[in-house]
Amino acid sequence: MKTQVCIIGGGPSGLMLSQLLHLKGIETIVLERQSREYVLGRIRAGVLEHGFAKLMREAECGERMDREGEIHEGFYIAHDGIMDRVDLHKYSGGNSVVVYGQTELTRDLYEARDKMNGIVIHNVEDVKLHDLKADKPHVTYRQGDEVKRIDCDYVIGADGFHGVSRKSIPADVLKEYEKVYPFGWLGVLSRTKPVNDELIYAKHDRGFALCSLRSQVLSRYYIQVPLTDNVEDWSDDAFWDELKRRLPTEVAGRLETGPSIEKSIAPLRSFVAEPMRYGNLFLAGDAAHIVPPTGARGLNSAASDIYYLYHAMMDHYLNGDDTGLEQYSQKALARVWKAQRFSWWMTTMLHTFPDNIEYDQRLQEIEMEYLFSSEAAQSSLAENYVGLPF
Repeated sequence: MKTQVCIIGGGPSGLMLSQLLHLKGIETIVLERQSREYVLGRIRAGVLEHGFAKLMREAECGERMDREGEIHEGFYIAHDGIMDRVDLHKYSGGNSVVVYGQTELTRDLYEARDKMNGIVIHNVEDVKLHDLKADKPHVTYRQGDEVKRIDCDYVIGADGFHGVSRKSIPADVLKEYEKVYPFGWLGVLSRTKPVNDELIYAKHDRGFALCSLRSQVLSRYYIQVPLTDNVEDWSDDAFWDELKRRLPTEVAGRLETGPSIEKSIAPLRSFVAEPMRYGNLFLAGDAAHIVPPTGARGLNSAASDIYYLYHAMMDHYLNGDDTGLEQYSQKALARVWKAQRFSWWMTTMLHTFPDNIEYDQRLQEIEMEYLFSSEAAQSSLAENYVGLPF
């Protein structure tokens, strides 16, 4: 097979890039290790920055998002038994975020690819990238006992942290930065009415908590837990009891509980790989960078990579201009590191660290006091939360 752009990874990043390029007449093939059902079964975050929402509309995939998504112009931080609101609309120049589940977003992208007869090949094994420094790289993969080959101009590695793409860059070229946090998030999805119409980030001596939502009848809640905990350690009742302890009394009193639809523990990690280009391979999303979910930057950081790649590929194929391709890694990493800083800051301010000394604890308290005493500090938070310019 031949194509112009071979995309490794059929998650939202790979599908969105494929859709955007297809709309401009640029050929793509997407390879995905898992089945379509598996991809659509993954429960992930759903806070979309305004730039991401615009990109969905440009990809002609935003109709259901605009119809069913929740527009949020602020969120709350609970601390010391009180609730302080961050006014995103006021402090970001009139912007907001859209709360729309990643599963639904991915479903919309799949349906758009189907309508355009886009090529997405699932259940591929032993994917290997070849001749990445040559003018014409190629990709091989196996389906059953048959090995197949795709010749292309460029390879996009959007296959996540554990994918093959980043591992295809020589070790003496790639530099990796990583910080592993000493806790995880236990998340529960329940078919219950959300406890609040906007997200609540809760700082508590017992640990962090987050009240989120997917719709007006589907809620997503998280609590900070030690890395030694397993999902089996937490019954539904134990989870709800602990969540209530970490919320202000008034909020806990109106919390609607119910059986969990999905329950999982995610460790928190910050990670960046540099460079994001090697020859004709370009990394995007979790293949190149991961952030803690505290600041809702993960999927949104991936979207900025796709934005840069989309415009760079357009300039190359439609205008014969390679500037965007040549500058991709530098431009993408500049925004990636800003997202890393913001996610690290939110995580540090809101979580309980097991090895914190009293000095560290006092600094956390002062950070919170300063945030809500300074319009400049709230503007900085809001600007980052709704999304920095691409």
